[in-house]
Amino acid sequence: MSEKEPRSSKGFIWGIFLFICGIVFAGIFSVTLKYTNTTEFCASCHSMQTNLKELKETVHYKNASGVTAGCADCHVPHSLVPKLWAKVMAAKDVYHEIMGTINTDEKYEAHRWDMANRVWAKMKATDSRECRECHSFDDMDFDEQDSSASKKHQKAVAEGKTCIDCHKGIAHEEPEDPSEE
Repeated sequence: MSEKEPRSSKGFIWGIFLFICGIVFAGIFSVTLKYTNTTEFCASCHSMQTNLKELKETVHYKNASGVTAGCADCHVPHSLVPKLWAKVMAAKDVYHEIMGTINTDEKYEAHRWDMANRVWAKMKATDSRECRECHSFDDMDFDEQDSSASKKHQKAVAEGKTCIDCHKGIAHEEPEDPSEE
């Protein structure tokens, strides 16, 4: 009987240790996710300074209501699994920053069309999921919009369009299609 007591107390201690480690890991994981969703973190890479400068010139950054959209609001899903997938996919941006693929204005501009199209394709595939966190056709008051916006939004609803179909270049300079030059 005395042999079993030390084993059960060791198991109990290990259980508590693992439980505490789980809590610590979850806390660190949560803080890391939150930090990597800040605009300051995103713009810490030299190549993202262009994007930040462009964002600061839009209504999504400075407006009468004082509501500011940051990088993660438009580029990172709110739900956990899609958010984690977005973080994994963002590793390519870090890779290209380190490798110098887009580390000058000239290189950045040379890749802008391809980068924008990848973002637009993702937004199209997710029905502009991140836009819809703030903008929803169901919650729009078409009577309060100016007549042009109201007509276009109602037509978009009828045609099953998503935000990015009409609003490319809303937060960053829309690149020129190289095939049209």
